[in-house]
Amino acid sequence: MTTELDPTVGQTEELVLEAREAQRVRRPSRITRVGDHLKREWQLYVMLLPTILWLAIFLYKPMYGLQIAFKDYSIFRGVANSPWIGLEHFQTLFGNDQFLRALKNTIIISFYGLIFGFPMPILLALMFNEILKQWFKKTAQTIVYLPHFVSSVIIAGIVITAFSPSAGIVNTFLGWFGVEPIYFLTKPEWFRPIFVGTGIWQEAGFQSIVYLAAIAGVSPTLYESAVVDGASRWQMMWKITLPSILPTIIIMLIIRIGNMLEVSFEMIILLYQPATYETADVVNTFIYRQGIQGGQYDLAAAAGLFNAVVAFVLVMTANAISKRYSRTSLW
Repeated sequence: MTTELDPTVGQTEELVLEAREAQRVRRPSRITRVGDHLKREWQLYVMLLPTILWLAIFLYKPMYGLQIAFKDYSIFRGVANSPWIGLEHFQTLFGNDQFLRALKNTIIISFYGLIFGFPMPILLALMFNEILKQWFKKTAQTIVYLPHFVSSVIIAGIVITAFSPSAGIVNTFLGWFGVEPIYFLTKPEWFRPIFVGTGIWQEAGFQSIVYLAAIAGVSPTLYESAVVDGASRWQMMWKITLPSILPTIIIMLIIRIGNMLEVSFEMIILLYQPATYETADVVNTFIYRQGIQGGQYDLAAAAGLFNAVVAFVLVMTANAISKRYSRTSLW
């Protein structure tokens, strides 16, 4: 018994192969596609060019100097001609009690800022969303946004004046209850609460704009359905508003964790003094003293590189955990 092969099968396969080959020939190369895209969208790239130049000049070009952390750097020899010494500066750092103290203070202050400071913009956004009187809402928003636009020098001056032992409003208020004046800014135990509280006062209002924008994107039909079902404002906030802005909260939390070691350098410089180094000195102020004041640029570069590596590890870890358990991530 013989089986005859259908001659059309072979012809069909040949036609398919020819069609694929023709498609491959007609498909433009990747370079051609990129060129066509640039021609179509050149206006957008022209608008993006200043930002690209800023990143290249002020962020990527200085990365060449990171090798100072691995060299016995001399300003007379320059970066290229200074001799390599490997990880010696890092060994010096971790044997330096001042650096370890600064690292500890940075972690503690950042942790307090995360625990007490991160929820505040969310709470403010939720409260603003519940205000029905538009004139009162706009006035309140303006008041809480204003400190963000005030110079850190002025903010520090306000804090120093408010906590002054002689004429400060805080000590004046305590004096009404018979409490002796307290030199708050010279006592190490008071520096962290004052610094964290000042940061919340200065930035919480402005940071709430992100969450207000996320709340504005929540579909009104969800609230209308909740009203029909008899839900209260409190229930709508917990069951609709918060779950709807949760992805935004997670993204902002990841960014905040990545910046945990970037404590406000200017404010600490303005507020701290040798008497409060015990709790106020952080990695950035240590780098400032060693690099700018002490002239140890290589050691300061090593501390800065360590700071950047830890921040990178933190943001990568936070992003991976968020992506695994909440399916929300930066990338």
